[in-house]
Formats: sequence, C-alpha cells, structure tokens
Amino acid sequence: MLMTPGPTAVPPRVRDRLSEPMPNPDIEQSFFDTYDGVCEKLQRVYDTDDDVVVMGGEGILGLEAAIASTVAPGDDVLCVSNGLYGDGFADFVESYGGEPTLVGADYTDPLDLAGVEAALDDGEFEVATMVHCETPTGTLNDIAPVLELCHDHGVLTVVDAVSSLGGTPVPSEHIDINLGASQKAFSSPPGLTTAAVSDRAWEVVEERDPDSLYTNLLPWRDTSEGFPYTHLGANVAALDESLSMLLEEGLDVVYERHEAAAAHCRERGADLGLDLYPDAERSAPTVTAFHLPGEAKRVQAELETDHDIVVATGLADLADDILRVGHMGYNADVEKVDRVMDAIEAIYPVK
Repeated sequence: MLMTPGPTAVPPRVRDRLSEPMPNPDIEQSFFDTYDGVCEKLQRVYDTDDDVVVMGGEGILGLEAAIASTVAPGDDVLCVSNGLYGDGFADFVESYGGEPTLVGADYTDPLDLAGVEAALDDGEFEVATMVHCETPTGTLNDIAPVLELCHDHGVLTVVDAVSSLGGTPVPSEHIDINLGASQKAFSSPPGLTTAAVSDRAWEVVEERDPDSLYTNLLPWRDTSEGFPYTHLGANVAALDESLSMLLEEGLDVVYERHEAAAAHCRERGADLGLDLYPDAERSAPTVTAFHLPGEAKRVQAELETDHDIVVATGLADLADDILRVGHMGYNADVEKVDRVMDAIEAIYPVK
C-alpha cells in the first residue's frame, strides 16, 4: 500500500481513464476540449478567476518556471522560508541572476512575519516566494499575513501550493502565481504542473519576455492555436478524471476528509508515544511527520518489507529523523491510516 506524501496511489477510476485510447494532443480538437475543461475545473479548486495553465512536467517545473518567467538578472526577490522548498526558491532566483533576500526561520518555527515586514520596509522587491505546505516536514504555513504584507508593498507573489492544493483550502487572494501538481492531493500520476496566473503576473512575464521555452509560462497563456510542445495526453486525461472525482465529492467534504484522516493519524501517533514534527497546530492536513531520531529509515524499510506499506522519510539532514505518512487525495482515509499505524505499532513500540 502506497502511503507517501506524493506521488500518491492512483484510484481505479483514474487508472481506467488512463487505459482509454488517447487523441493526438497536437491535432485533435477533443484533446483541446479536455485541456480547457481541466483548466476550468482547476479554477474551482484554486477558487480563482485567474487564468489556469497546465504544463507538461513534474511539479518542480512550476517552481522554476515561475522564477524564470518573472525574475530578470539583478531583480531583488524576497524568499520567505521555514523549509527545504522555501530555501530552494532562493537557489532558483540565484540561478536566473536574481538577488534573493532569504527571510528564514527554523524548520520547526512558523514563518517570520516580523522579519518579512522589516525586509519589505527596508527593500524594494519585485517578487516574493513562499511555500504553503512544506512536505518534507509536514508543515502547513499560515501564508495569508505574508501575502497581505506583500500586496500592501506592491510585490508580486509566487506560492508553492503543490502539497496542499486539493487537500486543504489555499488562501488564493493576493497570490499572483499559485503552483500545484498532479501527483499530490489530486492522486493523478506525476507529470503535470498547474499554475493559476493573475493578470498582474502576466504583465510581468510579458515584460520579462523569458528566453527559454520549457521554463516559460508565457507560451501557455493562449493555447488556442496549439501547445508549446506535445502535451502529455494521458496525464491530462487522468487529471481531468481526478478533478471530476474531487468536485463530485465536493471541496468542503474533501477538506473534511483530509482533516479527519490527519487527526486520526496524530491521535494514533500520540497513543504510541510518537512526537510530531512540527507541533499539531502547524501540521498539514495532507501529511503527518513523526520525529523518530535515527530510526526513520529503519522503520520505513521494515514497513515495506514486513507489511507491504510504503511511506516516506524526511529529506536532506532530516532523512533519518522524520517518518512521513501521506494521507492526501485518495489516501485521506481513516481505515488506510489505521493500517499504517497498526504496522508502525508493531515495529516501533512505546519504549
């Protein structure tokens, strides 16, 4: 059983859609109609009237493309971070010649709102970046106050909502480029980046006029005459089916299901004496990170070998200290969570 925080298990209905004959995405109108329908459904999930585009490429493509499309050499960019992906935005900025100012916080702390306010008062930034859900640490960030500050200072905002979109509400107001991906709470195969792009962001992208093709949002603004390159037909069809399932269930019901699965996972963890990383107040509805210093890789391996359950560990310096249970999308299910926690209890008893 796959219980990782992305890529997630793909439900049978989506797998069935994948097995259907696919139209030629370069030629046939039926594919263009499906693509347009996917974008319209995504607008409902994003809760926005902004344009939505779907690019062929895993979610990281969206993060890089947002920077490549908006940041010119020498531009000052505010990178707000308390995690690996927040830090990574600063690396992208540097790679495109921008000048990042990192307002960082410890991975167990909330975003540094006072530091953001001070930086905005002291500097002039073209773009600000932040992460809604830091998957490596299971953290859901309160980004609304940061977005409000950036809006008040006239700063374009880029948000990584890859691991939250479709599993919990994303505060879309004041987000200029809002990034998602197919393989997380949508429970589709990896391979697609989604982005809601404001009119203001399009103006910046047009002025920037990026010179790349693959990491350029601009060619996706109008696809009525075709796509920049052959689109991933089967992936788009799968995402279409995943979105239909989500909207048929109802977004409020979906969000409640994620909250229930997360709460149950953490209750079971508490019964086993497992600590959370971070605390419960800031833990994401889509993934739970348990703090198992020096034991995460062992427990992960035994879960797969002895119980046929695949979960994730942390990343980078936390690779052997964090065990992550993904309860997002199709796997936001209390019974599946119980199966995982029963197995962990057998492997990692209270000491």
